[in-house]
Amino acid sequence: MEENLTKTCLHDRHVALGALMSPFGGFDMPIQYKGITEEHNAVRHEVGVFDVSHMGEVRVKGADACKFVNHIFVNDVTGAPDGQIFYGMMCNEKGGTVDDLLVYKVSDDEYFLVINASNIAKDVDWILKNSEGFDVEIIDQSPYYGEVAIQGPKAEETVEQVLNIPVKDIPFYNFKTIHIDGEDIIVSRTGYTGEDGFEVYGSHDFTRKTWDKLMDASVQPCGLGCRDTLRFEVGLPLYGDELSEDITPIEASLSMFVKLDKPEFIGKEALATQKADGVKRRIVGIELEGNAIPRHGYPVEIDGKQIGEITTGYRSISTGKSVAMAMIEKPYDKLGTNVEVRIRKKTFPAKVIKKRFYDKNYKK
Repeated sequence: MEENLTKTCLHDRHVALGALMSPFGGFDMPIQYKGITEEHNAVRHEVGVFDVSHMGEVRVKGADACKFVNHIFVNDVTGAPDGQIFYGMMCNEKGGTVDDLLVYKVSDDEYFLVINASNIAKDVDWILKNSEGFDVEIIDQSPYYGEVAIQGPKAEETVEQVLNIPVKDIPFYNFKTIHIDGEDIIVSRTGYTGEDGFEVYGSHDFTRKTWDKLMDASVQPCGLGCRDTLRFEVGLPLYGDELSEDITPIEASLSMFVKLDKPEFIGKEALATQKADGVKRRIVGIELEGNAIPRHGYPVEIDGKQIGEITTGYRSISTGKSVAMAMIEKPYDKLGTNVEVRIRKKTFPAKVIKKRFYDKNYKK
């Protein structure tokens, strides 16, 4: 293991369970326990639990909290009820994505931002830099919080019965703060799997106790391997693949989260221009014929000319099809366009399809 990798508060649990560990976003993280397919299917059909303590948490407090969050975030949090959660991006002036994140509205003067592990230092610096002139306090709480994600059709009954946390009344993309064991924990009806589920944030001690209760109840521990196959099947982006400083939300086919009708925000001008004029490339879905497996970085071609490349690709566990998300130049991004994927020296026929390969099963 690289010496400079950070360990989550559950690291010793993963090692004791025999997890395959690997570096991810500067952390030593479990990739799989029993195997990616078994863990993936546990989440699709029953329930699984992930250690997501590597994620970053930033609290924004102050009289200008709402105004400031709207300034750095492409989605619009104006007038939202307390307890609502928003997905969206922070963008640079050119519209490139600094990070994709969740914004939890605690109150009009307090918001809780959940950011990607690999971007914590960069994001916190960027948020602080852009907070000048706003009456806000920025608190990086990443070192304090541990987090587990309980995901799958049986997530609600698992959280209620095993953890004894009341969650039935939490709607999708909402959260509540609950006082348990002498501390305030956050429980949200969110996840990144396309299934119903909850994310529970608390101290390291609370997170360890929570994990142990779930293991005692024989809930399947899941690694980042199946977290990737699950999010991919339902068309959810991964920062570094479908989003980056060089890829805008419009190019990532995520313009529904960019609210151009709100007052200024960082990157608005560039994104408005892209939306009005159209983009030269965008993320689409691709299905390959046969069994060849597309991987990140493989070229997509038409008549020997490269017109894009794979951002994420798998043999989909839930559908059995060879599918991928890919950044494709226009006009080859239209549904039904025949393309070829180059895998080493051979090309394989493929077709542009919608980038959701499996239907989400969220609680309505």
